[in-house]
Amino acid sequence: MQIVREVEKLLGPTEKKAVQQLVGGANRSRQEEALKKNKPSIVVGTPGRVAEISAAGKLHTHSCRFLVLDEVDELLSFNFREDMHRILEHVGRRPGLGQDARGGLKGPLERRAERQTIMVSATVPFSVIRAARSWGNNPLLVQAQKIIPLESATPSGPIDISNTASRSSEASSSQDQAPAVSLPPSLKHYYCISKLQHKVDTLRRCIHALDARSVIAFMNNSKQLKDAVFKLEARGISALELHGDLGKLARSTTLKKFKSGEVRVLVTNELSARGLDVAECDLVVNLDLPTDSVHYAHRAGRTGRLGRKGTVVSICEEPEAFVVKKLQKQLGVVIPACEFLEGKLVVRGEEGKSLEAMR
Repeated sequence: MQIVREVEKLLGPTEKKAVQQLVGGANRSRQEEALKKNKPSIVVGTPGRVAEISAAGKLHTHSCRFLVLDEVDELLSFNFREDMHRILEHVGRRPGLGQDARGGLKGPLERRAERQTIMVSATVPFSVIRAARSWGNNPLLVQAQKIIPLESATPSGPIDISNTASRSSEASSSQDQAPAVSLPPSLKHYYCISKLQHKVDTLRRCIHALDARSVIAFMNNSKQLKDAVFKLEARGISALELHGDLGKLARSTTLKKFKSGEVRVLVTNELSARGLDVAECDLVVNLDLPTDSVHYAHRAGRTGRLGRKGTVVSICEEPEAFVVKKLQKQLGVVIPACEFLEGKLVVRGEEGKSLEAMR
């Protein structure tokens, strides 16, 4: 729905019916009626509902020229397999275009060229590269600063930072490709040591030290979100929780209050690490460390959007500090230790000196 709203802005008030949402969980009959009445040029939807209405003959996609797959690494998961297969086989595949001008059968590359396929992701694991080679014709990798042939791209994969067991050099070298290119360049990264029972208070001091107005705090366990919200509210900071167990209306209301600035802190889990677009978000805090570098990249990407400044602070216990060091190496970013003293963020020790030198 965020994408639908952005498209409506681009189209303007008189043409906004040219975009139609096909989201699972919404009333299918109304969606089909809207398709028939408005004949939209742009459809934004979830794989299941798009495939379902397409299979019913209510959505005609053969003449579609562009197919955009957002968060494509997620769409490649087993859960979406059948739906994605139908979408890829039917979108932009006109029945009458199976033959060339001489009456011969078109090859697979020619049939691919009937539509442009755009795959979007913050990270490029091997599964995405393999899919692009299969679905595209001479695919290109478009990054913030450059465009290169996909054949030249090095896949980025999740790097497990929670496992302390030693790995063979071969295994580590195969996973050392980290999604550094996905991190907004204007971000500043820090980590702070805190005891478990003091983490929420450390978050409060972090918010005040940075004077952050819009904050997303990540936790790994959704059962702990409510407790964190209660502690923040008790300390005079407006906060709400967001997780998958909330109903659709509750999630929508929570996001509306957060985006409008009515709520200062959104405490959430991995649900919000992808896709959540709040341009004003100026601080991301990891109350629990992410499980791997890919999850760190997606969480960090909630701030510093479209060139804006942003800060990412990871609050961890002393024994977890080695995890931050691994993240720093794998992501290719500087993550100095810091603390909050007298209402200010202070970078600690030698790391602070080296950071100032770099700047």
